[in-house]
Amino acid sequence: MSETGTGQGQTISPLLANIYLHYVLDEWFEEVVKPRLRGEAHEIRFADDAVLCFQYREDAEKVLSVLTKRFAKYGLTLHPEKTRLVEFGREAEEHAKRQGKKPDTFDFLGLTHICARSQRGKFTVHVRTMRKRLRRGLKAVAQWCQEHMHDSVDEQQKTLNAKLRGHYQYYGRSTNYRGIGQFYRKVRHIWRTWLSRRTRGAKMTWEKYAGLLRQLPLLPPRIMHPWAQTGRPV
Repeated sequence: MSETGTGQGQTISPLLANIYLHYVLDEWFEEVVKPRLRGEAHEIRFADDAVLCFQYREDAEKVLSVLTKRFAKYGLTLHPEKTRLVEFGREAEEHAKRQGKKPDTFDFLGLTHICARSQRGKFTVHVRTMRKRLRRGLKAVAQWCQEHMHDSVDEQQKTLNAKLRGHYQYYGRSTNYRGIGQFYRKVRHIWRTWLSRRTRGAKMTWEKYAGLLRQLPLLPPRIMHPWAQTGRPV
């Protein structure tokens, strides 16, 4: 048993991170850091994941240089692969365009954030399911199908629909239809694969599988978080 830190995946870990980082990061950023900066700055944090936003690059570089020391003072370290300086926003998109490049993206809370333009040409931010999260979700579905291969087909369908519903409720953002659509299609393939292995020599053909899906359909992709918050999914 470790006497330092919190175990990864434990229920108490996010709560302890919230309490600890409220002092180590939140209060320090608001009361000590922001008054010393040239431009505007904002912090978005959920448990131990945070994004710090700055109007000017020089402010971002200044804070990044002291952030490691601030965390070390309280026995914390920054993840070397997740801590980086990213030029993001309207000006970043225009700067990248002039250089013939694509603007940087960043990952936060399972979503890749992308500089984009609306249909009217205005700057906006689009999100996509992180590739790593997509692979992890599909791997979990495949493992479940393998472990429950001999359950009744209707029970399998109910559970898979519950998994799809949960996925859509989180990742079903208005700019992420392609991502949740890909997850849906992959789940259909995975289910067919494991249904084919229930009995030897009786492979589930696509024609037979299509008939099964008409009787026991899988929940199609749904946008659960449209731009206009009407209170109902569309």
